[in-house]
Amino acid sequence: MLVGYFASAITIKMGEATLGINALPIGLLVGVAAGAIFSLLHAFASINLKADQVISGTAINMLAAALTVYLARTISGSGNVRIMMGIVRQNIPFLSKIPIIGPLFFSQSYWTTWVCLIIWALSWILLYKTSFGLRLRACGEHPSAVASAGISVHKMRYFGVAMSGALAGLGGSVILITYSGEFNGTVAGLGFLSIAALIFGQWKPLGILGATFFFWNCNNNCQCQSGYSFIAGHSSCLLQDFPVCSHLASIGAILEEFRCSKGKRRTVLIVSGGLHG
Repeated sequence: MLVGYFASAITIKMGEATLGINALPIGLLVGVAAGAIFSLLHAFASINLKADQVISGTAINMLAAALTVYLARTISGSGNVRIMMGIVRQNIPFLSKIPIIGPLFFSQSYWTTWVCLIIWALSWILLYKTSFGLRLRACGEHPSAVASAGISVHKMRYFGVAMSGALAGLGGSVILITYSGEFNGTVAGLGFLSIAALIFGQWKPLGILGATFFFWNCNNNCQCQSGYSFIAGHSSCLLQDFPVCSHLASIGAILEEFRCSKGKRRTVLIVSGGLHG
């Protein structure tokens, strides 16, 4: 996510003077490509070298944080890369005028939100409605069965890791062009939050969508409540910790109910520790 965040910022900053608003979608694509390419390090370590995925992911996250800040300071002279343009919220024609639903879901929304929802729907179709998706899922759960059918497990796994890196890069790029406006070397824990949503959603597309909506609601309520002077003055620490506490509570609630594998349990503990930190 940090790599896509940085690559998108550099691309837009270099092209906004000549390309104008067209620099934004180009920056998004560059962020997606950068995330996919950088994720190949994780794929090589985990698939070819059979390294522990948690250790490899932690090392690559540390590398990404250090590398992007170093490059930002080298290029811009500081750890920040500011862009002069971004996308604005707009009402969706016709749909925003629907009573009750329109103002809630289709008013003042970023178009990147709907792009992400379309990608979510397409990924669900790909994973659960196509033979390719069946093979891809089997490469994680039953690789020997896929190999016996003459399918390259390594290639399928590389594809899965690269796509996850591409989506993470897209997430960083979206942060940049919506509300951030500059690369500052951090995504404020949103990467760990996405893993928490994956676990809370029990690795199911519909569950993940519900988990992200739940976490968004927790963060949104926190920001809204901080606007009240009494609450903000007396419980600022509680307000700041509320989203994190809700994330940890949601993960802890499913540990006993959801019997995941040993590797997944370790991931849950790592993510919980990362969110707490």
